[in-house]
Amino acid sequence: MALSGLAIYKLLPKTNCKECGFPTCLAFAMKLAAKQAELSACPYVSEEAKRALEESAAPPIRLVRIGEGERAVEVGNETVVFRHEKTFVHPPGIFVRLRDDRPPGEIEAEAARVCSYSVERVGLQLRLSGVALECVSQDADTFAAAVEAARRGCGEAPMVLLASSAGLLQPALGHASARPLLGVATAANWEEMAALAKERGCPLVVRGEGDLGSLAEMAGKVKAAGVEDIVLDPGVRTLSGTLALHTALRRLALRHNRREVGYPIIAFPGEVGKDLYCEAIAAAQDIAKYAGVIVLDRFDPAAAYVLLTLRLNIYTDPQKPIQVSPGLYEIGAVKPESPLLVTTNFSLTFFSVSSEVEASGMPAWLLVADAEGLSVLTAWAAGKFDAATIAKAVKQFGVDGKIAHRKIILPGFVASLSGELEDELPGWEVLVGPREAVDIPSFLKTTWS
Repeated sequence: MALSGLAIYKLLPKTNCKECGFPTCLAFAMKLAAKQAELSACPYVSEEAKRALEESAAPPIRLVRIGEGERAVEVGNETVVFRHEKTFVHPPGIFVRLRDDRPPGEIEAEAARVCSYSVERVGLQLRLSGVALECVSQDADTFAAAVEAARRGCGEAPMVLLASSAGLLQPALGHASARPLLGVATAANWEEMAALAKERGCPLVVRGEGDLGSLAEMAGKVKAAGVEDIVLDPGVRTLSGTLALHTALRRLALRHNRREVGYPIIAFPGEVGKDLYCEAIAAAQDIAKYAGVIVLDRFDPAAAYVLLTLRLNIYTDPQKPIQVSPGLYEIGAVKPESPLLVTTNFSLTFFSVSSEVEASGMPAWLLVADAEGLSVLTAWAAGKFDAATIAKAVKQFGVDGKIAHRKIILPGFVASLSGELEDELPGWEVLVGPREAVDIPSFLKTTWS
C-alpha cells in the first residue's frame, strides 16, 4: 500500500534545505505521494527511510528495458496522464513485425531495411527501434533460423520474439540480440513463459482478453513467479477499445496506485487497421495514448517518418522547446563578404532557415540569438527576441571580426525592429528579409546580389 504524504514526511530528515527543489520537506513528501518527484532528489534521506519508502518512491509504471547497448529501448516510468502536466519521458519503441514463414534471405533484407532506416529532423536522427519476429510456422527450427536471419540484418538492434509456447522461443533465444522482449504469456501458457523469461532475464508480454481484472491477476502471477519486467497487452484490437483500455490502465496506475497494472503497454496497430493508412492511424493513436511498445505489420518509409515525427513532438517536454546552441554558424564555404542573417535558437526555425540558405547555393553566415528556444514571432511577442538581444549576440560571437560588411538581415516578421537595431548597432545597415524561410533563396539571389 502506498504511503500518504504525511506518512512519507515523517520519514524525511525535515531539514527544509530546499536542495530537492521544493521549499519544504512537507511539500517534497506530498510530491512523492503524488508520484511527481523521486526520492533520490533528497540528499539527506537515511538508508532506513529509503527502505521504508521504497514502495512510495517506486515509479507508478515500471521502467522496462528491451535490448542492450546504445540502441536499447526503455519504456514506462511515466508519471502523468497528460503531457502538459509535466512531460512524457520514454518514447515508445516502434518495431516492425516479420513472420518466420518467409525465406531467410527476405527476412534478412527486410530487417536490414527497417533497422537502417533513419531520417533527420531538427538536428535529431529518428529511427525505428528494431524488428519483431513472430512464429507462425509453429516449428522451433524454422523460427530460430528466422531470428538468426533478422539478427544478420539488424545487428544488435532490440528484438521482440512472439510465439505461442516457451518451447518455440527457447532455441530462438540463442540467435537473438541481447535481452529481447518475449511474448506472449496467456492464461494457457503463462507458467512456462514466466519460467523462460526468468531464466533468461528477459521482459515478458502478458496478454489479456479485454478484461483488465483478469489481466491484472495474470500479471500478478507472472510477477510472483519471479518476472519483474512485464509489458501488458489488453488484447483488444479496435480503435475505440484500445483507446479505452490504454487510458484505463494509465489512470489505474497513476491515479489509483494500482501497482498490479503499473507496467508499459504493447500495441499491435496492424491488427486494428487492415491497410497501411488504417494501421498508421491506429499507431498514431497508440503513440499519443500510452503505448510503450508498438509493433507495426508494414514498413513504409513515408508512414514511418510521420509516426517518428509525431513521437518526437509528443515526447518533447512542452515546457522546454527543442533548441540549438546560440552562436554564429557557417553555411557553405563562407567568406567575409557573405551575407549575414539572424534568427532564434528554436530548432525547427534554425533548420528551416539553414536548409533554405543551403538550397540557395549562396554561402552565408547565420547568427543564432538566444531566445530561450522560442520561434521568431513567439520570442518577439515575449520580449525575448528584440534589438538588444540581437546586438548582444553580434558582440558576443565576434561577428565584427568575421565579416567585411556591416549588413544584417532580419526575419521579415520582425521588420519593426529595424530602427531599434540600427540604434543598437551604429554604422550597421539593417535589411528586412522574407517572412517565410522558403523565400530566402530568391531573396538572397535578388536583393543581396
